[in-house]
Amino acid sequence: MQVRTDGHELVVTGDPDGVAKVELIMTQLAGLIRDGHPLSQGDVKRAAQLVSQDATVDLRDFLGRSPLWASSKRQVKPRSINQGHYLDAIEHDDIVFGVGPAGTGKTYLAMAEAVTFLTSKRVSRIILARPAVEAGEKLGFLPGDIQEKVNPYLRPLYDALYDMLDGERVNRLLDRGVIEIAPLAFMRGRTLNDAFVILDEAQNTTTEQMKMFLTRLGYGSKAVVTGDITQIDLPTGRTSGLVEAIKVVRGVAGVTLVRFDEQDVVRHPLVQAIVKAYDAYTPDAGHESI
Repeated sequence: MQVRTDGHELVVTGDPDGVAKVELIMTQLAGLIRDGHPLSQGDVKRAAQLVSQDATVDLRDFLGRSPLWASSKRQVKPRSINQGHYLDAIEHDDIVFGVGPAGTGKTYLAMAEAVTFLTSKRVSRIILARPAVEAGEKLGFLPGDIQEKVNPYLRPLYDALYDMLDGERVNRLLDRGVIEIAPLAFMRGRTLNDAFVILDEAQNTTTEQMKMFLTRLGYGSKAVVTGDITQIDLPTGRTSGLVEAIKVVRGVAGVTLVRFDEQDVVRHPLVQAIVKAYDAYTPDAGHESI
């Protein structure tokens, strides 16, 4: 396909389907400009990506929607169809599952929503949890107290949080208990009221842990569960709590499942290609040359 300008006209040549998509993009972008929405070069590129994912997409829902203001430091907008569905689901439903490969924004967008809910006083605290799955060395042999032992497992949650808020403010909120980051095991026996709760890396929960987590939710609370069912680190023979929960709660009112795929990857472009390659790869039986 070729796109060129001819005076004040845009000339597009190519297959009919491609030409129709370009016409759709330009018509919708022109409408946004007329309505006073400034557009950047990145917006045009994102519009093309969105239309390639869904030819029926209304770009106004993405480029024209108000950004999610996690703080004065960070504003967030969906960059794919599924990311838009994910943010909408978090706004409207009390339990949301975000399932898909790394780099699709599952945890980052959930964190942005959590901070937005906190700063707008729709919840009074944020609770972030992860299962501490051992990989090669036992926690008991690591140096330090229990918090120091599990902090390496929780580091990605801290990183996302500090990306959303000023470091000093994060430290104050952590000290006051307004934001709590803890291993999933610390949730047992608690009732979580008026809280935004994120369970990250949920594919590494056991069935018992997942049931325990989902039944902790109290009044005025919202829970987001994220995970990648292709990256399960549980011992052989153990069922992933995330895999089972998706089957168990399917159809329950107030619970939404959003599935992400390689088209939603927002890291380096090569990450999208790598995810797609792994999805397509089937190991050959026996030995193969390298």
